[in-house]
Amino acid sequence: MGPFLTGIVVSIVVMAIAWFGDTTGAELYGLPFMLALALGVFVIQWIGLIHARTFETEKFYDLVGSISYIGATAFVVSTVESVGLRQQLIAVAVIVWALRLGPFLFRRVLAVGEDQRFRHIKKSTPRFFLAWTLQGTWVFITASAALAAIVAPNTKPLEPLFYAGAALWVIGMAIEVIADEQKNAFRKNPDNAGKFITTGLWARSQHPNYFGEIMLWVGVAVMALPSLQGSALIFLLSPALVTLLLTRVSGIPTLRKAGEKRWGNNPAYRAYRENTPVLIPKLF
Repeated sequence: MGPFLTGIVVSIVVMAIAWFGDTTGAELYGLPFMLALALGVFVIQWIGLIHARTFETEKFYDLVGSISYIGATAFVVSTVESVGLRQQLIAVAVIVWALRLGPFLFRRVLAVGEDQRFRHIKKSTPRFFLAWTLQGTWVFITASAALAAIVAPNTKPLEPLFYAGAALWVIGMAIEVIADEQKNAFRKNPDNAGKFITTGLWARSQHPNYFGEIMLWVGVAVMALPSLQGSALIFLLSPALVTLLLTRVSGIPTLRKAGEKRWGNNPAYRAYRENTPVLIPKLF
């Protein structure tokens, strides 16, 4: 199956999940609400693709993804007649994360001059289409539990489960931010040119930022859980998809391949790889 057809199939599967999990009973442009929302997310990515393919640039890829999170969340909040504290906190969790990560990644790619992941992909329209479609998949599926919970009319007092989810989000967010800033500071130091980071949180995990990312989305899913019923529980796939993509698809495998290419023959790098957990940080 070619990349273009794969992208079409993936988008159809995601929209099928959105349709199946929709328990809102509402419609948007004649479509079930969550299905229309998923379609809108994909349309934003495909518009981004047109611009990116026209100018053969990948620099706005992550920024468009973050804008999609913010736009979808803000739109859903605007459609709810009464937004309670529960919905507000879930919306804030998604928006704060997106506001931090999108600009951070955008500034980083501007500083470097390119996103090496797209060095060859952006030259092929079908492969570029698949990349943008996968981002739409990432945006909708990861945010779907939050979006469905915001729409759900749950006005009950916040329960311990919600607070547990919020705590997971706070801890995960802190880990991701600290890890990103530590690596950013490491790269800015001229003395570290050509070196790999093994300090701070990176001494305890090879990918602490990804661990934080997974934890915060688990937290969002836990916060959303009390508001999800019936077929909407399918949206709890969110943290599972984050884990799958970061550990098996575009996250750790891509960085590991690049690391092997640069430092594979470096004994210090081999020792770091062998003695440092891949994802879950060691405590001692």
